Amino acid sequence: MSLTTAHSVVEPSRTSKRIAAAIVIVYALISIVPLFWIFATSLKTPPDSIAYPPKIVFQPSIEGYCNLFTTRTRQEPGYIENLPPATNFCDEVTRKRNMVIAGPSNFVPRFINSLVIAFGSTFCAVFLGTLTAYGFSRFKVPLADDLLFFILSTRMMPPIAVAIPIYLMYRELGLSDSALGMILLYTAVNVSLAVWLLKGFIDEIPREYEEAAMIDGYTRLHAFWKVVLPQATTGIAATAIFCLIFAWNEYAFAALLTSGEAQTAPPFIPQIIGEGGQDWPAVAAGTTIFLVPILVFTILLRKQLLRGITFGAVRK
Repeated sequence: MSLTTAHSVVEPSRTSKRIAAAIVIVYALISIVPLFWIFATSLKTPPDSIAYPPKIVFQPSIEGYCNLFTTRTRQEPGYIENLPPATNFCDEVTRKRNMVIAGPSNFVPRFINSLVIAFGSTFCAVFLGTLTAYGFSRFKVPLADDLLFFILSTRMMPPIAVAIPIYLMYRELGLSDSALGMILLYTAVNVSLAVWLLKGFIDEIPREYEEAAMIDGYTRLHAFWKVVLPQATTGIAATAIFCLIFAWNEYAFAALLTSGEAQTAPPFIPQIIGEGGQDWPAVAAGTTIFLVPILVFTILLRKQLLRGITFGAVRK
């Protein structure tokens, strides 16, 4: 009887559930509005994108995507009239503005740089973080608490506090404007987060499983590979998402340490200039495309992300 009474007290009422659901839905809709506005702006023409009051209903156009992927030069009307007929929409809309397409833009190389640097640093951070977390979890490390705090403290400093020393160091080492340099930097920043998250997950895996495997003849490394890693998959996936989000969105270090070959999309997109100023449809188009990989990756691993966020909230 007492268990039933306690259960009825803890269980929220139907009204409370409905109110909570309504709050979540409203919050989700408010959060989606900026993303929807960015996507809508990417389908506007440059005049519509700066219209006041803002246009809610407009004629969709892919001009922003054309401007994003191409570079254009202004030409005299006579020169444009003597050109062969336009072969695609981008060529046609560009000529209407007395310009011609001079070649591809730098967006695709910058986007590829983001993919290589973000996923490369995420892999390195999770790999090193998994090994370090396992060591702290399974072995008696001298001054373990102090070392863990020191590892975590590296994330307490704002990027601007270490930006100049890192810039000078990278210039001396020849790592400025290089993908390797950015991967090493993002790995160093993310590995502290990976260690702390993964240590908690590995602590939950009973030691008896590994001991039983080693009694059966497995080595420590083999037991780690066959026993610990499969059970830590959820934690590894959640950690990878958090590390990838930081590396994918990071702007300060990317703007300071890269300018050409290794420049990523975040510092490149705001620099897109159109006729007479900022080309907002092209900026919005670049932002929309930039959101896709991280959005897909997060959706695919959403269960693990939820587990990582709520870790430690409920204990059986």
